[in-house]
Amino acid sequence: MLSKRTEQAIAKLADLTPRQIVAELDRYIVGQADAKKAVAIALRNRWRRQRAPEALRAEIASNNLILIGPTGSGKTEIARRLARLAGAPFVKVEASKFTEVGYVGRDVESMVRDLAERAVDMVRTEREGEVEDLANERVDERLLDLLVPPAPNANGTGTGAGSAAAPEPDPLLGDLVAEAPAPDARARTREQLRGLLLDGQLEQREVDVEVEDRGPRLDQSASAGAPDAGSPEHFAEFLRGVLPKRMKTRRVKVSEARRILQHEEYDRLIDEEDVIAEAMERVEALGIIFLDEIDKITGAGSEARGPDVSREGVQRDLLPIVEGSSVPTRYGPVKTDHVLFVAAGAFHTSKPSDLIPELQGRFPIRVELQPLTEDDFVRVMTEPENALTKQYQALVAAEGAALAFTEDGVREVARSAALVNERMENIGARRLHTVMTTLLEDVLFELPDRGRDPVTVDAAMVRDRLRAVVEDEDLRKYIL
Repeated sequence: MLSKRTEQAIAKLADLTPRQIVAELDRYIVGQADAKKAVAIALRNRWRRQRAPEALRAEIASNNLILIGPTGSGKTEIARRLARLAGAPFVKVEASKFTEVGYVGRDVESMVRDLAERAVDMVRTEREGEVEDLANERVDERLLDLLVPPAPNANGTGTGAGSAAAPEPDPLLGDLVAEAPAPDARARTREQLRGLLLDGQLEQREVDVEVEDRGPRLDQSASAGAPDAGSPEHFAEFLRGVLPKRMKTRRVKVSEARRILQHEEYDRLIDEEDVIAEAMERVEALGIIFLDEIDKITGAGSEARGPDVSREGVQRDLLPIVEGSSVPTRYGPVKTDHVLFVAAGAFHTSKPSDLIPELQGRFPIRVELQPLTEDDFVRVMTEPENALTKQYQALVAAEGAALAFTEDGVREVARSAALVNERMENIGARRLHTVMTTLLEDVLFELPDRGRDPVTVDAAMVRDRLRAVVEDEDLRKYIL
């Protein structure tokens, strides 16, 4: 039985029909209609499964799919945008980084542990947003306690044995905290300080804050290749949870003290066990794992002899996780029965049928993405909300200048990128980044000194700036 919060997260999918999901993906990704349609159906089926009869619900498997296409065609971006749209825990891993159990390297279960970490971070961030106002109020009160000296007792000393000494006179505060005032005056002083604090005028003042002494940071390089659960960092966290806390006093600025105290207040206001419980539910019901470079573990054309620890062995280790198993994590076991796996690969020298038959059967949906053409590059540079031209216009606007792209200028950039992709390795839309960086290098370097004169990128400027690089094979190889 899912918690109310997890059910609310799944209920949000009810408003996202497959057609609406595709429309949202169209805002950021050009073309690839078949892939968008496939992932939209897979996402909608998650909500449909929750509406199915309970006896049948557990039998409905996820629509795992393989995206086949060259680099830079949008495979990763489709999966990332899909997860953001669904508010689902998402992690991207590279299959080529895994090795078979028993050999040095990352084991395949680490991707489920990474997904659990991502889910906990996601849920905790949501909870922090819910209690942010209350936490900030408490932090302000604690900062005022640090700024205003303690009231004296009958002996003329502080109110307690742990009271700090009165702060030194501050030029900004004057005599407000130079000496402990009477109770009524003390309240007025506190309110005056509150006004200064809220106005941000005390951010540079120093205060003494008690923080946990975490000791020296362990070297994580020693755990390279070891399973995540046994890393020195996690072992240190385990010890901190068992051993009594040691506190130390740090003298920091108010701005830093605010960050430290806010973290403490979040810990007090948020039930960590509840966060973990909801995060584990989110992983099992909504989690998405993007398994990139799956073509690198097919083993096709491999001439290596001996045990192949990064190809067929990894496939066999992946099989039980994809088909559904319980993976131990630091937060408890995670069942992967209904985690959505989206695999991707270029498959230049291999094909999906080179995967072991058992693994092929766990990815029933296969979608081929088309290479991007010159016309697609024009659309990539102009249509998406995060188009490359809009990004550079924002960067130039930060200097007070304006950057404009003419229609023929955009077309010439697209033509240059397509031409370089033909003559060299085709890296898809990523080529636009290298072309634009080379094109605007001098403009961005001289921008602070040239004033606010507008910059116009037309076809003539593009040809003049890129002709030598595009036509010279050596320059093209090492610059673009």
